Amino acid sequence: MAFAQDIHLRAEAAAAAASAAPAASGAGHGASTAATGHASGPNPADEENVDVTHYLGYIWVAFLAVFIIYQIVFHFVRYVRTVACLTNETQRYFAIPNDLYTWFKKNLLNAPLFRKRHHREFKLSSAINIGTLPSRLQMFLLVGYFGTNVGFTVWSIDWTQPFATVAGEFRNRTGVMAVMNMIPLFLLAGRNNPFIALTGISFDTMNLIHRWFGRIVVLEALCHTIAYMASKVQTKGWAALQESLVGSQFILSGFIGTIAFVFLLIQSPGPIRHAFYDTFLHFHIAGAALAVAGVWVHLKGRPQQLMLYAVVGLWAGERAVRLLRLVMRNVGGGGTKADVEVLPGDALRVTVRMARPWTFRPGQHAYLYMPSVGLWTNHPFSLAWSEEEEDLSVTSMLADEKGLPMNRQDVLESQKTNMSFIIRRRTGFTEKLYKKADLSAAGKFSTTAFVEGPYGGEDLSSYGTVMLWAAGIGITHQVPHVRDIVTKYANGTTATRRLTLVWIIQSPEHLEWIRTWMTQILSLPKRREILKILLFVTRPRSTKEIHSPSSSVQMFPGKPNVQALIDQEMQEGIGAACVTVCGTGGLADELRRSVRNRQPQWNVDFREESFSW
Repeated sequence: MAFAQDIHLRAEAAAAAASAAPAASGAGHGASTAATGHASGPNPADEENVDVTHYLGYIWVAFLAVFIIYQIVFHFVRYVRTVACLTNETQRYFAIPNDLYTWFKKNLLNAPLFRKRHHREFKLSSAINIGTLPSRLQMFLLVGYFGTNVGFTVWSIDWTQPFATVAGEFRNRTGVMAVMNMIPLFLLAGRNNPFIALTGISFDTMNLIHRWFGRIVVLEALCHTIAYMASKVQTKGWAALQESLVGSQFILSGFIGTIAFVFLLIQSPGPIRHAFYDTFLHFHIAGAALAVAGVWVHLKGRPQQLMLYAVVGLWAGERAVRLLRLVMRNVGGGGTKADVEVLPGDALRVTVRMARPWTFRPGQHAYLYMPSVGLWTNHPFSLAWSEEEEDLSVTSMLADEKGLPMNRQDVLESQKTNMSFIIRRRTGFTEKLYKKADLSAAGKFSTTAFVEGPYGGEDLSSYGTVMLWAAGIGITHQVPHVRDIVTKYANGTTATRRLTLVWIIQSPEHLEWIRTWMTQILSLPKRREILKILLFVTRPRSTKEIHSPSSSVQMFPGKPNVQALIDQEMQEGIGAACVTVCGTGGLADELRRSVRNRQPQWNVDFREESFSW
């Protein structure tokens, strides 16, 4: 998109220069006018501003290319490893780590910024969450891009020129860069970001990048505005600045856009985001819309407005895709319905009967709308279970109309996809949902729902050894993997030969969250040959609650020794290994440290499932 504007920018630069007032703060427009009033054409500074947009575009393309190539290589290796290990019980070749890749994983990909802490949140109190530290690789990329923007901001400007000239060039440069950076800012804000699938970068990391792009845009917009105001005040005084703000649509709209960006920055810190998320989201969308509208009017008739077409197109297109998916999934066939029931331990089970079937994959999440509880608001939850059930009303109708037997198409039409979420009671939407279910008869109720998604998903079947860690409600992310791998093992379609699930809970009553599903998993063919479950109860009421049903399902009091369990898995594992975690930040950080300690001797990948705003 940055390159598509080149022809227009260079062809229209002279026209833009002639139409723009010399003191106006255009986002990179030419401001050169001869003393006689005739346009003198684009000056070197105008050409350099065009070049800067290209350089930023090259950086984006290079960044994406590296990650896409990495993802392609990773998928190729995973495919080869899966095929090679389907009938290979030892998988010794794939157990040997590659020195170069091991160094990359240990020191960059899986490394925290400093010693250990990455996902464990910084908190001022139990209710005020500041946020987390980025990983080492994330920080390297963010600092690199921020530094690149700083460099481009001052590049090729002759700072020995008169103040008004320097301020004008700096104003135009920062304006161009702010508008250019709005393109990835809006692209990374969407749930349907295509680069998540292309690059393998998680939504959580994309969200982090989005926040830092936003901060860069705000800083550049502020520099753009301050440079204009400083030049105006120095050359013509405060009265002239006030007059231009009141009398010029061009200046006023740019000023409004900057104020909107500053508002977005002020209301976006972690404590505000986390404490008042729904309020934050609505104000964030309104502020973003106002900022775009202000910049749109500010750039009216200027070639840089072409970049805003990309910004608005990305936002409108992403919203259209979301609406289309929402309608396709939930409208027709009687609509989507949800059964909500209270579970022990301040939790809820939400079972959704979809209007239309969908194909479920482990590791997916979806956004849940319940108008009777949260109006139009929606919240993401991990999909804990999915299965097909026969819609008896449809089956009866088809039987009456066509008689028996029904053909395959009739059977498919009578299928309904059931999806289940386990939701822990927190604040806001989940608190309202829990109270409504708790006050209903028998602790359950049914309501109309809409499900947006699915998003995400991952395949672990190329690893000979898989170790799944979960804390509390994080089990919802891991249960689908357990069912998927055990089923594939029985069918001979996975490389996995050793599967260990470690679940840390506070009380045995939390077992009720997934008891029905685990009963189905434990009855699967060949389950005993591959699956081991370790349960750790941190707050048992008595030792009588702690008992191991079998050698493959064991229960222990207290917290696990993370490093000891990782070491045991390394000694007994088969082939390449993957350790995944979905739980508290402290558990994730401890696991990351333990895995990194053994990566030089063990071909093991570490994956962390996290979802932050």
